[in-house]
Amino acid sequence: MSQADVLTAVLLSLPWVLFGLYAALLVHRPRPLAPPSPGATGSPSAGQHPTTPVSIIVPARNEARNIETCLESLAALEYPDFEIVVVDDRSDDQTAELARGVARVNARDLRVVEGTPLPRGWFGKPWACARGAQEARNELLLFTDADTLHSPDLLSAAVEALQEDRADAVTLVGSQILDSFWERLVQPHFFFALALRYRDPRRPLPPDRARDAIANGQYVLVRRSSYARVGGHGAVRNEVVEDLRLAQILVAAGQRLSVREAPNRLRTRMYASLREIVEGWSKNTATAARQTFGGALGRVALPVAVALMLGLWVAPPLILTVVLWTAGAASLLLWGTLVTAMSAILWSAVSWVMGAPIRYGLLYPLGAAVTAWILVRSWVRGDRIRWKGRLYESPTGSSTASH
Repeated sequence: MSQADVLTAVLLSLPWVLFGLYAALLVHRPRPLAPPSPGATGSPSAGQHPTTPVSIIVPARNEARNIETCLESLAALEYPDFEIVVVDDRSDDQTAELARGVARVNARDLRVVEGTPLPRGWFGKPWACARGAQEARNELLLFTDADTLHSPDLLSAAVEALQEDRADAVTLVGSQILDSFWERLVQPHFFFALALRYRDPRRPLPPDRARDAIANGQYVLVRRSSYARVGGHGAVRNEVVEDLRLAQILVAAGQRLSVREAPNRLRTRMYASLREIVEGWSKNTATAARQTFGGALGRVALPVAVALMLGLWVAPPLILTVVLWTAGAASLLLWGTLVTAMSAILWSAVSWVMGAPIRYGLLYPLGAAVTAWILVRSWVRGDRIRWKGRLYESPTGSSTASH
């Protein structure tokens, strides 16, 4: 192999080198919550902990698989004064029955609110959250999903973070439970894309940067006064990515939104199969791209992302395979080897951060190809969104549901 071949291979590899440096040096994780105090709990006797009453609102539609374990973890929270309001969003399964069977344990109250038909122009989750807020009795509102698991000290730490950051709302980034092959293969690609877009969530944003705000709908703790000031979930009634849009509206209104990290203290299993992964991400990535970038960039964000994903992660190992099979140019052989090796190291690191075995990083071309297919699927669907038995016609228009 000549020096010219080596130089050509190195030059062709520069985009991957620069991408790796960007990810390593400029992408930051949120600030972690304060660790639990040694020997302290969040119990009523622990006077140093916050005591502001909290209403925990859990929107739930067809969550029979998750609702009991979620509510059991919430009921066991070591916090002085909280209630749990489960909004059964007209489920087809045993969600409401199972929820009613969970003991309230440390909660002052645990009650199930029956859902009502969707009003015209509302999506399901915003309507359920709005219903829960109407039923809530306390000043602090915590919106959390039915597929989450909470450590006993989590609520105390989140309220402390709200006070420490002088924030109007706190949203938490937790750990993802990845139990199946497809979860471990595909989920890291989506979360890494989110990290690249929202690369520095360490500080609250000013109103003029509201487009860069994001919240994790799995855990949003907000002051009722701030929530009401922006119109609550009524302001995002027709948004499929309601958490992202609510974050943008809060920040644009001058409310202070803090993003914190709670690995292993907040755990979520979003999807349990490839079919659920495909349906779940297909429903919101096109809309999220338009919301997060806006304008012309928002309209082309998905096709550009697909092109980059295929060009960066799928094409090089395919080219390397062809070169090996056909004994092609030495420069392409070296380039393909370098780029594929660097990519495997990068994706192994991403898998490790996500809590998946690092060997799944070696399968990154397959994960990237599946992710690209999901992005294309979401792009083609556009505003036609189907989720949990409901068909939503448009984020800006009316909605129809199967029931």
